[in-house]
Amino acid sequence: MTQRAKIDTDGAEAEAVGPPVVHRPAGLTSAEVAERVARGEVNDVPVRSSRSTTDIVRANVFTRFNAIIGVLWVIMLLVAPIQDSLFGFVIIANTGIGIIQELRAKKTLDGLAVIGEAKPTVRRDGVAAELSTSEIVLGDLIELGPGDKVVVDGEVAEADSLEIDESLLTGEADPVVKKPGDRMMSGSFVVAGGGAFTATKVGREAYAAQLAEEASRFTLVHSELRTGISTILKYVTWMMIPTAIGLVISQLVVKDNNFKDAVARTVGGIVPMIPEGLVLLTSVAFAIGVVRLGRKQCLVQELPAIEGLARVDVVCLDKTGTLTEGGMDVTELRPLDGADGTYVRKVLGALGESDPHPNASLQAIIDAYPDTVEWRCTEALPFSSARKYSGAAFSEGNGENSTWLLGAPDVLLPAGDPTLTEIDHLNEQGLRVLLLARTANELDSPEVAKGARPTALVVLEQRLRPDAAETLAYFADQNVATKVISGDNAVSVGAVAGKLDMPGAANTVDARTLPTDREEMAKVLDENAVFGRVTPQQKRDMVAALQSHGHTVAMTGDGVNDVLALKDADIGVSMGSGSEATRAVAQIVLLNNSFATLPSVVAEGRRVIGNITRVATLFLTKTVYSVLLAVLVVCSQVEYPFLPRHLTLLSTLTIGVPAFFLALAPNKERARPNFVRRVMRYAIPGGVIAAAATFTTYLLARHHYSGAGALEAETSAATLTLFLVSMWVLAIIARPYTWWRLTLVATMGGAFLLVLVVPWLQDFFALKLVGTTMPWAAVFIAAAGGLLLEVAWRWVDRRFPA
Repeated sequence: MTQRAKIDTDGAEAEAVGPPVVHRPAGLTSAEVAERVARGEVNDVPVRSSRSTTDIVRANVFTRFNAIIGVLWVIMLLVAPIQDSLFGFVIIANTGIGIIQELRAKKTLDGLAVIGEAKPTVRRDGVAAELSTSEIVLGDLIELGPGDKVVVDGEVAEADSLEIDESLLTGEADPVVKKPGDRMMSGSFVVAGGGAFTATKVGREAYAAQLAEEASRFTLVHSELRTGISTILKYVTWMMIPTAIGLVISQLVVKDNNFKDAVARTVGGIVPMIPEGLVLLTSVAFAIGVVRLGRKQCLVQELPAIEGLARVDVVCLDKTGTLTEGGMDVTELRPLDGADGTYVRKVLGALGESDPHPNASLQAIIDAYPDTVEWRCTEALPFSSARKYSGAAFSEGNGENSTWLLGAPDVLLPAGDPTLTEIDHLNEQGLRVLLLARTANELDSPEVAKGARPTALVVLEQRLRPDAAETLAYFADQNVATKVISGDNAVSVGAVAGKLDMPGAANTVDARTLPTDREEMAKVLDENAVFGRVTPQQKRDMVAALQSHGHTVAMTGDGVNDVLALKDADIGVSMGSGSEATRAVAQIVLLNNSFATLPSVVAEGRRVIGNITRVATLFLTKTVYSVLLAVLVVCSQVEYPFLPRHLTLLSTLTIGVPAFFLALAPNKERARPNFVRRVMRYAIPGGVIAAAATFTTYLLARHHYSGAGALEAETSAATLTLFLVSMWVLAIIARPYTWWRLTLVATMGGAFLLVLVVPWLQDFFALKLVGTTMPWAAVFIAAAGGLLLEVAWRWVDRRFPA
């Protein structure tokens, strides 16, 4: 039964027992392919899944702050001892770490992209084979089935009830029926039927090349975290420029100091204003996240997806392929109204053979009821999610003709039909029920289902994913609402969700009763958890309604009916075995097809966002106190208290090393919005208190010490105060404490103590506490600053809640 086009059953052809011979184009020959390759007519546009190595190196090396620090480093190498140039070596090491981590992420991402790459079926020499998109040449004949993406521009050569969704390109939601000779737009996808088209534009001429590259590019755009950090750095730059100029004038012109020492102290004041490690650490945290998820066969097609999923508070799930496995089994066949079971099986076998691209339900029927050769298909209507049924017209081989429909009972039958009561009992058990009905209408009639006569019920059992219940429990525990949005019967979907102990599974809604008003729809969505008989357009509308109530929405799916919703959701998650179209628009592809991987992605996102927010406070506290110290020095007309070596030591022990460990630690707290506000509300009071305590100690030390070596003693006392206050900030940031966090804080404190007691380290860092009065005064001032920090941050929590 290979014929699919409608034929005239009144002619002699209808009397033939076997199917008529249908001409099937063989596609290009191997010689023709070789000629086109030689002419360069190949679809060879590289589809990059990540930034190139050159881009990664450039992004990490050629930054605004690296340029500033590089100039200052060269100056310090010329005028000061090597220990005052340590900050330059630290930047080189940090930049190297950033490059290595991003290259690791690139390698992981590129490897996964190859595994998940869509491979269209191309017919050459009469044989169909899967090829890489880059191997397609001009004139190739490319076969299509439901869910396949049109990868290059072309012209329809074969059409078997072919329906194409071009909404991603035109915005028009209704599928377009294509016939031979019609134009195919790359970037569209098949929603029903099948066929083949000839490639008329390949390579850079085809829009698909740009679309595919955009769909799978490793990108850092549209990230609240990255945008927030950029905003902070912009203000820091504007704040830093006048402060640095004032410091230069103060140290080089106003004070008649040793020139080299003045330069060293000026640089010492400018360098810590730059939170250069914050950008680096963010890149490293994201890159390590990609590597970790890659090990779990999770392809992150857009980097902000890690961040976005961490902010998600509603996950919309498609039942089939997510809560249940793709395959189904026929468990029962119930003939209705005395129908002959043997005849019904013949009908089902013929229906299965009539569709060359069966979905999971029809595949189960094909497996259960093989086709009989006597029947011949004269017309076919493929299944689509919008109409919820498929159909076919047959010549039965004995002179009889019949037309059959197979699909959703509540769509094919009028409300109140007694058969629906029997179906409801089956749906309540979580079983899927299809109705086989005979119709007297033409398949191309808009009222083909009107008056259809119920003939049999096909009862299907869906296989639950073994890990689905655990995953749903995880989301419930994390206060993430789950909504099952399915095209199946609502009661049946609710029963499946109930078997998985999903919260709210008892609240089922038939989507045909949903209000069209967005606000009203959003209220229904907030109050219920399971929705059945949802059309593809409704899925899209439901995502928009949830977003209108301020929800961050993730959508999972694997079928063509999920594409529009996946694209509109904040985060689209596709199964690796899903259609080409869903994989193309999703930000995250679960290559192992396991819904259970999703909690890992959420956890990774929360780890990245929560920890970067945490360590950003450390970096920006340093920026605030550095700027304020410089301003106080300029206003007081005194020497800047620190050399670069002192602030390199402090930054390493209180920020650099701790931040690296804290940024990679587990963190399950759901990401919250307003990154800049949440960070600065701590960094500003922290920086002000640290600067005030340090400058107070410095002024007291200037009155206490005199004579040769006084400046070194004053610097040492001020350094002690700044270190202790910074350690207090670190101790607060490290909460809640665990054994390793306490060990980290204690180790940093021990390292500073080592510098103070080991003679050669004292000389190297120019740190030596003189006497007992000022050192103890520095400790007491730092303690007062620490207590003030505790009070200030508690007040901030109450006054400016996140």
